Amino acid sequence: MWERKHAMKPTNPVFTGLPTTIFETMSRLAIANGAINLGQGFPDVDGPLDVRQTAADALIAGPNQYPPMLGLPELRQAVAASTKRFYDLDVDWQSEVMVTSGATEALADVLLALLEPGDEVILIEPLYDCYLPLVKRAGGIPVRLRVTPPQWKLDLGKLADAFTENTKAILINNPMNPAGKVFGEEELAAIARLCIEHGVYAICDEVYEHLLFDGRQHLPLMAFPGMRERAVRIGSAGKTFSLTGWKVGYVTAAPNLLDPIAKAHQFVTFTTPPNLQKAVAYGLGKEDSYFLTLRDEMQAKRDRFASGLAALGFGVLPCEGTYFLTCDVSTLGLQGTDVDICRQLVEEAGVAAVPVSAFYVADAPTNFVRFCFCKKDEVLDGALERLDAFLSARGGVSAVLSAPGSVQVAAERA
Repeated sequence: MWERKHAMKPTNPVFTGLPTTIFETMSRLAIANGAINLGQGFPDVDGPLDVRQTAADALIAGPNQYPPMLGLPELRQAVAASTKRFYDLDVDWQSEVMVTSGATEALADVLLALLEPGDEVILIEPLYDCYLPLVKRAGGIPVRLRVTPPQWKLDLGKLADAFTENTKAILINNPMNPAGKVFGEEELAAIARLCIEHGVYAICDEVYEHLLFDGRQHLPLMAFPGMRERAVRIGSAGKTFSLTGWKVGYVTAAPNLLDPIAKAHQFVTFTTPPNLQKAVAYGLGKEDSYFLTLRDEMQAKRDRFASGLAALGFGVLPCEGTYFLTCDVSTLGLQGTDVDICRQLVEEAGVAAVPVSAFYVADAPTNFVRFCFCKKDEVLDGALERLDAFLSARGGVSAVLSAPGSVQVAAERA
């Protein structure tokens, strides 16, 4: 018997046709071209051996069954103790801390729990790529602000204009990927004042909280007057311990906020491997020297790579924190947009970077690229040598690597 066939119904439009992330795209190109991958933001060495050994021992010793949905008590206690230790914030580990399978899951949980269809969410461009689709899938309406290179300063007048009666939340990444910006006290105070004035939640992606440079101190928005009950703080063991593959994150929020966030979490991942939780709890209790050394070593890598890029003719922008340097490539004499130039660099120079336009929704600047510098010194030096050879072949300023960590301008080319 003939049956009438109907066309397949559409899948969800937020994710259907969404391109592969720029990080994955550039990583694939790096592999295909044998390039040094400075595109995706992950270290090329694993984190502390004692933290990894703790995870290995816990895996063998067990148990390896479902841990509590909110996370192992020892990790939740460690997160609360760390928050007190570094920021003098008192947190109740039982009602205000939850463990997630990475910071991205934490963001999804928070947005699903706090947003209703039609709620406006303020996002600050350039923005990390998961923010926009997660806000949309939760029914939120993105309202975009910008910080503009080279100083990445937040326009406080435009910030105030972005808040309306429909604003439910602002999502702030501090320190900020990809800009390497650390929001200053004046900017954070303005955000706090507006959140209180309009009854708005602040979703604070603070995964780089221990990677601020040049004497800067991290200022959690939660610590500002009036924000304790309306700010949600997200942290990441992946960034703090250079173990990005573990995907262990944590959320800190007042009980009335954490409760619905935990309900979302239970239907997203429910839990996180218990041995990794035990290891991260151990790690968070490490001496101050660990966190200071991590910061200082990353700052030294920033300085090493920034000086080399500057000598090659890149317009290196300030980097106040994170893993990333943003560079103006309009000074290099290369043709095309940042996307074109990144493809040229990976295919012809053998170095992968990420076009900064990928972090904007529309009307993006097209002359900036982002390099990740959380790599071994020899890898950074190798990338500089490849870039030097590539640019030398095209004409411009030649740089000679005369000693480890130093680049000197050698000659002008025709």
